[in-house]
Amino acid sequence: MHVTFNILRQTRDNAPRSQTYQLDVDPSETILTCLDRIKWEQDGSLGYRKNCRNTICGSCSMRINGRSTLACKENVGAEIARLRQIHGLSDEEIPAMTIAPMGNMPVIKDLVVDMRKFWDNLDAVDPYVSTQARQIPEREFSQSPQEREKLSHSGNCILCGACYSECNAVEVNPNFVGPHALAKAQRMVDDNRDDRTETRINQYEQGTDGVWGCTRCYYCNSVCPMEVAPLDRIGEVKQAILSRRDTSASRAVRHRKTLVELVRDGGWVDERKFGVQVVGNYFRDLRGILSLAPLGLRMLVCGKFPLSFEKSEGTQEVRSLIDSVRELEAQNR
Repeated sequence: MHVTFNILRQTRDNAPRSQTYQLDVDPSETILTCLDRIKWEQDGSLGYRKNCRNTICGSCSMRINGRSTLACKENVGAEIARLRQIHGLSDEEIPAMTIAPMGNMPVIKDLVVDMRKFWDNLDAVDPYVSTQARQIPEREFSQSPQEREKLSHSGNCILCGACYSECNAVEVNPNFVGPHALAKAQRMVDDNRDDRTETRINQYEQGTDGVWGCTRCYYCNSVCPMEVAPLDRIGEVKQAILSRRDTSASRAVRHRKTLVELVRDGGWVDERKFGVQVVGNYFRDLRGILSLAPLGLRMLVCGKFPLSFEKSEGTQEVRSLIDSVRELEAQNR
């Protein structure tokens, strides 16, 4: 099979450029194997990272045909099939492979990126079990299978950077720690061996740099090669925060709790109340109320301000579902 590889090449001081290589490959060959062949047979100056070649170390993460993944995990045949489906190509057409460096990180050379910010953000959540209260344990810190199961997903993370590369929140807010760090934060919150749970929760909920900075775009889940599902782990940290806070704690907490309560009451969100209760803190935040005035006036002028509220037909069913979930959560706690 004759395949074209368009590789985005770049150095720190130069603009990126696309360089094309041609290879006769077997469909079972991985993208990493193809990069090795290009480097060994055609261009020894091509730069990229690799190590284990077996989806363990996470070194060879890069953007392959528009998505961040591991070059040692993806093979040519599967990528061609995926591109044919996306672009509606026939079985005879062989699309080109486009290889680029990961996003949200500066490029050092070609497919090699500077991951210092990535590692700094991980370090910021202090992802190490603290047992200062039990410095000299009488026995090992054993866990039940149920306690260990809570850590399984985040424990699978190989820190490849794929989720960070695709994160919209990092793109718009460089201070957001990233899904990889918050997935590790979930482990710290749920690890019963750790003695800093409350301190960690206070840290992880700070502004838009912590869990509330997540835009819930789902990209991290879709590209994670190890099925860590970082978005789900962030949701678990949020739930730990919400279970400990009332609506006066912060606007982020109020937003979540108010949304659920309004849906429970009416089957969907009463827009007349939502802004006042969340931004205005139930009329306790005068500055917040005044900030809503321009938007409210524009809505009135455009005829888009709802003067009344009609509950949905399934309100009782929605209320029953929410109450059932709350009962289950209370039992688990």
